[in-house]
Amino acid sequence: MGKSPWLYDLNILVGGSIALLVLFCGIFAPWLAPYHPNDQDLLYVLAPPFWMPDGAADHLLGTDSLGRDTLSRLIYGARTAMVVATAASFGAMILGAVFAHLAGYFGGWVDWLISRVVEIWLSFPPVVLSMLLIISLGVGTDKVILAIILVDWTRFCRVLRSEVQVVSGKDYVSFARLVGFSHPRVILREIFPATLPMLITLLSLQMGISVVVEAILSFVAMGVPSDVPAWGQMIADARIDMFDAPWGLALPILAIFVTVLSFNVLGDGLRRVLDPREIAQRNS
Repeated sequence: MGKSPWLYDLNILVGGSIALLVLFCGIFAPWLAPYHPNDQDLLYVLAPPFWMPDGAADHLLGTDSLGRDTLSRLIYGARTAMVVATAASFGAMILGAVFAHLAGYFGGWVDWLISRVVEIWLSFPPVVLSMLLIISLGVGTDKVILAIILVDWTRFCRVLRSEVQVVSGKDYVSFARLVGFSHPRVILREIFPATLPMLITLLSLQMGISVVVEAILSFVAMGVPSDVPAWGQMIADARIDMFDAPWGLALPILAIFVTVLSFNVLGDGLRRVLDPREIAQRNS
């Protein structure tokens, strides 16, 4: 018996571990952060990290222009990023999967109508469309989540629709129809399990995209409220003093890069583990 690929796929181990670490920081932010993210210490304005000259152990990663602890804001920023990424990605996945299964299974005018809506929606740049929705909905974490859902459901629908069409043509699906199974039962019991691996992979990739979109919206002050720490907001605040305190700019950028990379690596590992063709090659 071969070893389980879940245990030995390096991408899943590395990507999943980093993603879980970020999630852990977000969940336990009040206990992990040494300070409240909005507490100001005017005696330590633009203090450098502890490993640099004049760095202090009181603020391990330094402070920003208002004397707020950078480490605490990074940890709380992880909470904001993960809340938005998780909620928005699952929402976009559910909405996109529903329309993809309807279009791929029924075909005909249903497929034509959904496909045209997706094409029109994809003709707009995603970030610009998100900004337009935020202007209409208003600023707030829930508004950011809703905007990402309304924009990115098309990613799931476009990719998953083709997979549903392939699965719908399988013999066991045709047999289920012949024996009189209802359409909802065929979709949920026969087609959905076959498309679930691709859906999981797309979900992982979408979480990385959601982190980037949330950071962009926060950077232009169209994301979360100003009193909620966010990585994009930290980048915007650090621009003014980027030459005097470059660490304030580099650290949140690094946090975004590592988080997005972890989701992309995890998604690639899940694709290799869950892809039926890869499974067939491993078993041959």
